[in-house]
Amino acid sequence: MAIGRPREFDPGQVEDAAMKLFWARGFDGVSISDVSEATGVNRRSIYAEFESKENLFARAAQRYMAGPGDYLVDALAQPTAREVAEAMVRGAAQTVSGEIPGCLTVGRAPGLAELREATVGRLAERFDRAVADGDLTNVDPMLLARWVLVVCQGLAVQARSGATREELRAVADLALAGWPVS
Repeated sequence: MAIGRPREFDPGQVEDAAMKLFWARGFDGVSISDVSEATGVNRRSIYAEFESKENLFARAAQRYMAGPGDYLVDALAQPTAREVAEAMVRGAAQTVSGEIPGCLTVGRAPGLAELREATVGRLAERFDRAVADGDLTNVDPMLLARWVLVVCQGLAVQARSGATREELRAVADLALAGWPVS
């Protein structure tokens, strides 16, 4: 059995750098050469580890959802549906108005539509439970989940366009004023 050369870089550091690049520039605005330049890891090594730009993006997106985008996990754990929605839109306002404005998941990169749809599904499941518990009535959980995500994605677009954190928080609060009354 042949022994290969040991890996000379940390894939997590490459994923982190790629996440920031994709977040700032979008999928089409980043090349493997850009990632190589940002990390000091040569292109061949990046391809050997990730196989393609699409796979690198998928891992960067997972890193984003487990890091800056982890407000979804916190939101889903809230005790009421209203608190779930509040945590989502306020978490989005906070995240998208940070050092890198906008959201990595708002774009056309491979796999993003599925990622967004999975998020809608997770929210809808949570709202289904709220309906079953009597916390929500007279609502379509899927439609409500889409509404929350539309608000979050709109905040990301506005952040990318220059809206401040304070403005985004105010918009989030205004959107929550439209929460369905049971």
